[in-house]
Amino acid sequence: MDLRYDQAFYELLSGSFERLVHRPLVPSEVRPEDAARWLYEDAPFGVLAHNTADDPIFVYGNKTVQERFEYSWEELTALPSRLSAEAPERSERQRFLDEVQQNGFVAGYRGIRITKSGRRFWIEDAIVWQLTDGDGIYRGQAALLPRTSDL
Repeated sequence: MDLRYDQAFYELLSGSFERLVHRPLVPSEVRPEDAARWLYEDAPFGVLAHNTADDPIFVYGNKTVQERFEYSWEELTALPSRLSAEAPERSERQRFLDEVQQNGFVAGYRGIRITKSGRRFWIEDAIVWQLTDGDGIYRGQAALLPRTSDL
């Protein structure tokens, strides 16, 4: 399913973010009917989300994320999220995701990630949160990546 402009998925992302972090994901000056498009096409920060599979797969990555990780939409949404980190970083990444699951969200995360071509970079001050719908059903995890820097 293509979630780039999907209104229900946008509401899951933004609603769970606001419930947990107590601030909006999208600036208030963006009209509600334009918010999903803005988040995918124009956001100056990255947003990624993966599903609840045993080996979670990315289901969303806005254009900022696609450019940074060097994947097309089709490539990114077929990628197990664990492959966004190098093997030595994966156990640290998993410990962090377990903490997110226990606490609902974690802010200020910093970690090393890897692009499709193998270049390493830092994600900095990331917020990672549980995707939980209005009925409290867990749908995955998402990350807001405000800054990245080359290693």
